[in-house]
Amino acid sequence: MAVMKQGKQDLTQGPLAKQIALFSIPLILSNLLQVLFNMADVAVVGRFGQPGALGSVGSTTILVSLFTGLLIGLSSGVNVLTALHFGAKAKRELAETVHAAALICALAGLLLLAVGVIFARPILELLRTKDELIDGAALYLRIYALGMPALGIYNFGNAVFSAIGDTQRPLRYLSAAGVLNVALNLFFVIVCDLNVAGVALASILSQYLSAALILGALFRRGSEIYGLRRRELRLYRCRSRVILSIGIPSALQHGIFALANLFIQSGVNSFSATMVEGNAAAANADSLVYDVMAAFYTACSSFIGQNYGAGKRERVWRSYLISMGYSFGIGLVMGLALFACGPLFLSLFTARAAVVEAGMKRLAIMSVSYCVSAFMDCTIAASRGLGKSLGPMVIVVLGSCVFRIVWVYTVFAYFHTITSLYLLYVFSWSITAAAEIAYFLRAFRRETHLQ
Repeated sequence: MAVMKQGKQDLTQGPLAKQIALFSIPLILSNLLQVLFNMADVAVVGRFGQPGALGSVGSTTILVSLFTGLLIGLSSGVNVLTALHFGAKAKRELAETVHAAALICALAGLLLLAVGVIFARPILELLRTKDELIDGAALYLRIYALGMPALGIYNFGNAVFSAIGDTQRPLRYLSAAGVLNVALNLFFVIVCDLNVAGVALASILSQYLSAALILGALFRRGSEIYGLRRRELRLYRCRSRVILSIGIPSALQHGIFALANLFIQSGVNSFSATMVEGNAAAANADSLVYDVMAAFYTACSSFIGQNYGAGKRERVWRSYLISMGYSFGIGLVMGLALFACGPLFLSLFTARAAVVEAGMKRLAIMSVSYCVSAFMDCTIAASRGLGKSLGPMVIVVLGSCVFRIVWVYTVFAYFHTITSLYLLYVFSWSITAAAEIAYFLRAFRRETHLQ
């Protein structure tokens, strides 16, 4: 049975199927709360905001995903290295990794803050955002960018706790922030009539709360090897290099993926404002399903990282297969459930029948496509657990990102229907998954053979 002590969990022993499920449940709930942050923004502004507010917030979805994806990708490198050193019981390497990572993630958040504030409107203009929506979209994005340092710190802390087997503590902190987010959304929009600015303010204030709570928890555990100690906060050259060697490709993978999706958003923007709003409402289903599935990807990299560090080849392989099975199953079930309840789900964000109808066009295709992404994303997480990040990034760039851009300018340009645009998701996932699986199998045989 896995050893539990002060929130730490040894993932190198015990029944894997049960362990991965129990490990992932708090992550699922935590990820769902993060989704609710954004859904609360869209729901409140769609229901109680001024006309066009839903479209304004929806027009920033891809850019928000780009910023947050970069930070999540960077923190995944922290998760892998923390799990690896924890599994190998390398105390000094673990302590230096955690302290260097805290500064790296905070600095990355500050950089994204500057980019978001300075370049919000030019990027939205490049995406051909509707004239009637662009002012609100630029305002929302600039304010939202102010929360990037907090998001960087929270994702860092979440990565550390997840790597040592403690997925419940981040959930508690995010729950507190989630309650604050919903309350402030309603207050700023309904009472203060701040519209898109109100939901953006609510988001960043709740992000700073979750960051403060998780950072405080790490400092209070200064006596633990994974805890933070002020005197040790520095960019250790060796550790920083390794963190960046895994984290940057992972961050770029998320970022380039989101960048490719900017071309998709540009395609959506070529339709009516009603279609843009319907897409924005239905896109909430994407994050809902993706983030639940992502819990198993985090479990996959954490379990593989610890077991690879401990030299347990069989548990590395079984962790991959079990995580894959869980993520595929939950993606299929949630996709079908969302389609069955599509009109009800979309009514959370809009009361207009035309917008609901437009949103159902997206749900009809995506509901049976989500599960396919498990083969790609879970395999990427598995490769990352072995310390391989550059190869999976190159494959994603070629198989998904470049492919999507080509699709937009060929297949979509030819048919110019919303269906032809949405179909590129499942085709790009399938192609990329095949290449990622081939890469992982080769890396697994080579790395575990050398141990």
